[in-house]
Amino acid sequence: MAEAPIKAFVCGHPIKHSRSPLIHGYWLEKHGLQGSYEAVDIAPVDFPSFLRSLEELGYAGGNVTLPHKEAAFRHAEKLDGAAERIGAVNTLWLEGGHLCGSNTDAYGFAANLDQQLPGWDSARTAMVLGAGGAARAVVHALQERGFDEVRIVNRTQARARDLQMRFGGSTSSHGWDEIEKLLPSTDLLVNTTSLGMAGSALLDISLDGLPDHAIVSDIVYVPLKTRLLKDAEARNLRTAEGLGMLLHQAVAAFERWFEVKPEVTDELRQRIVHDLGGAK
Repeated sequence: MAEAPIKAFVCGHPIKHSRSPLIHGYWLEKHGLQGSYEAVDIAPVDFPSFLRSLEELGYAGGNVTLPHKEAAFRHAEKLDGAAERIGAVNTLWLEGGHLCGSNTDAYGFAANLDQQLPGWDSARTAMVLGAGGAARAVVHALQERGFDEVRIVNRTQARARDLQMRFGGSTSSHGWDEIEKLLPSTDLLVNTTSLGMAGSALLDISLDGLPDHAIVSDIVYVPLKTRLLKDAEARNLRTAEGLGMLLHQAVAAFERWFEVKPEVTDELRQRIVHDLGGAK
């Protein structure tokens, strides 16, 4: 008897904006797999009961996005190292009746830069703008790659300090007013805030102080080229946009459920860019 198709999901609240079904659907089709991946809108109050019913609903696992990542961390019975360090879960699967959790955002960030800017991790000092969930993933990725210094900069310095205390080691915390002073010794600048995203305020900082060898990365992908990246390109600095992080973080999750490791190709990238309306 043929095995039942594997079912996976992405859940959030709201969820209709998610491109994950398009990404995973592309890979299912590409590999000829008889599986499915669907978006499910789950309100926070219903999230615990949804997790308890995954096996009954026939799911092998799924992705978790806002606002459920920290709740998923609390409810998972087993966590991998990345989830433990970051304190949030974006990938779930069932194993021996147990709910397991991982966080693939750090992997996605690093893999995106590996693809776009090979050798990027030869840089030694990074500045991370923001102190939210995405910043946690980026800081973890940078520590995994052995950065000597990871400076966390946030408008509310107390939140930056919280991240510094969580990750320790090479991290330091700074207020927004220290950016200009820190830029000349920064090899890699990463924006993890929503500033510069379509519909949000611009990230209004000058890059004049960055050294000529610096790399600038933005996890925002709508628009694909943010003001920050345009300013960096005007200085002939190497840049990495954020869409690749979204695509690469999905690789590890897809492999977990469907037991096939997919590739992030130009064809997939262009399909998502088209769905975003060009993401100009």
